Amino acid sequence: MKKIVTEFPYQVKVIENEWFTLSDGTRLSCRIWLPESEEPLPTILEYLPYRKTDGTRGRDNPMHGFFSGHGYNVVRVDMRGTGESDGLLEDEYLKQEQDDAMEIIEWISTQPWCDGQVAMMGKSWGGFNSLQIAARKPPALKAVMVVGYTDDRYNNDIHYKGGLILNDSFWWGAIMLGYQSRAIDPNVVGDRWREMWLDRLKNMPLWMANWLEHQTRDDYWKHGSVCENYEDIQVPVFCIDGYADSYTNTVLSLLKGLSVPKKGIIGPWAHVYSHDGVPEPAINFLGEGVKWWDHWLKGKDNGAMDGPMVQAWIEDSMPPSTHVPVSKGRWVGLEDWPSKEVTSKAYGLTYRRLVHERGDQEEKTVLHTPLNHTLLANEWMGAGVPGESPGDQRLDNGLSMTFDSEILEEDLEIFGYPKVEINLSSDKPNAMIYASLCDVGPDGASTRVSYGVMNLTHLQGHDKVVHLTPGEEVQAFVGLDCCGHRFKAGHRIRLSLANTAWPMFWTMPEDYSLTLNLKDARFVLPIFHGAEISGPDPEAQSAPLTPMTILSEGKVEREITYDLVNDTWTCMTNGIGGVFGEGIYRFDEVDVTVEHNLKRELTLSNQDPLSAHYVITQNMRIGREGWWTNADITTTQTSDKDYFYITGQMDVSENEQPIYTKNWDQKIKRNGM
Repeated sequence: MKKIVTEFPYQVKVIENEWFTLSDGTRLSCRIWLPESEEPLPTILEYLPYRKTDGTRGRDNPMHGFFSGHGYNVVRVDMRGTGESDGLLEDEYLKQEQDDAMEIIEWISTQPWCDGQVAMMGKSWGGFNSLQIAARKPPALKAVMVVGYTDDRYNNDIHYKGGLILNDSFWWGAIMLGYQSRAIDPNVVGDRWREMWLDRLKNMPLWMANWLEHQTRDDYWKHGSVCENYEDIQVPVFCIDGYADSYTNTVLSLLKGLSVPKKGIIGPWAHVYSHDGVPEPAINFLGEGVKWWDHWLKGKDNGAMDGPMVQAWIEDSMPPSTHVPVSKGRWVGLEDWPSKEVTSKAYGLTYRRLVHERGDQEEKTVLHTPLNHTLLANEWMGAGVPGESPGDQRLDNGLSMTFDSEILEEDLEIFGYPKVEINLSSDKPNAMIYASLCDVGPDGASTRVSYGVMNLTHLQGHDKVVHLTPGEEVQAFVGLDCCGHRFKAGHRIRLSLANTAWPMFWTMPEDYSLTLNLKDARFVLPIFHGAEISGPDPEAQSAPLTPMTILSEGKVEREITYDLVNDTWTCMTNGIGGVFGEGIYRFDEVDVTVEHNLKRELTLSNQDPLSAHYVITQNMRIGREGWWTNADITTTQTSDKDYFYITGQMDVSENEQPIYTKNWDQKIKRNGM
């Protein structure tokens, strides 16, 4: 239970809207929290496209009110082309976005209420751009704190994984269409709101098509990927994420790459701030933030850099469930990364078994899994919504090729990145391989611990496509996601291999088989030998919550159905009243009601990889009495052997009267996937 703090060292004044004019005349909309102080204070910047007035408001008040109450100005800015800010948003993480931020930071640093020092923070998009802007070295920027971010936009974001197309990329593109279809509040911008809104609608990109145009790690993805040169970041960095999120890999990769003062926390959480942490236990994220800011912005000797560089949660063996409200486990500490407290343990693969040693005899086996393998793996993105965690993997394991260890005689803990190395050949030029690590209980229940995929046309690097020569053996590998887990004595370790993974990934253009050569295959686990620590402060705190009225409770429905006649599976997720189940709600301070419904349906016949069909229908409704705006949006993705096809339609109304329709129809050539 989160503690709501009402008494702070500083009284805070909130400026609902302040305008900042960029050098090109574009006005950006800002919301500002100012502590009452006779002296100027450091300032924290959060810079997002998600609408300060009626988007992130629910989380902004309790978070930024907390920081401000402890003596920090906070400036929450809507990026160019979002919220009430002028202009157009044409894509993610553009240079223009960074250029604007450089001006914002300079402006903040010269305000009479700021002492010249600025910090940046954010989750997801705000975490991405905090690092990207830090790499631009604005003089006033002194520290950053990031959550649920990436340092590699190609291989560790929502678009591609292991060189394969994540179906969540289409989902996220659809959500951005919904978010950007919202009208601009006339109470903030005045009579020009309709002109601004229609201009955005007419110029709105088809987000998922932008991303699908770049199927390899080209300059498009290298831009904004701070892993290209970690040395560009010269300010202290505090990074946080959780195993149930999709960005856990980048905590360790960022800490490894940076040479500045740095700290990291990896917990059990989904894509949420960890004071709202799901699964529990949550932590006092805001208190950790204040400690970080106090040290780097106010020079306090408060022990912010004491203790291990990485605090990590090691999850216990738990029964599989699609809903995990609580994670059982313990906190451990690592002084650095790579860590001397983690050693590699390699298993060999032989028929259905993981072994410590195997003979030199040849052993080849054919891998050809049904197209619907990973039905119970659920989605790439974990948002803390019931039903999204991977279910009992016995179904998926049964469709794949599994290799089990002997029954463990004692507990075994791992932390880091498992890896599979294996020689194989394909009978088609395009192929992929999927690997998962599962904890198998005495009753046979299989809990997924980690997984990874690899597009086998990317074995020479994600920047190029090298098609396979049918029948020719290649050295392949699969890196699995960062995990921390304790396998109990009496359990087994299971490696599962497959050559399909729907509905998480789009299908290859042809059905195919892999021939695995098990002779020199290895499954490498990162064995943890370190000690338990007390961990971060477990008492989550925040400032008072945002005044809201829930007008209708939301829910998320999830179903998998099978058509026996046509051997066809349909996976459906339906967010009713709120895309993440948040319901229909009104922000009482500004009298704005928000309703966002989204339904996604992925359909595939096991008889044909080209039958893959993905349709998303959504409705975004926002307004108040006398001012209601509505957008109905449908988007569809299909493919043939050579091309992807994306179509869509958006119908927009004001006070129930149609005012605008937009259609999309794009054809994009496939490239090695």
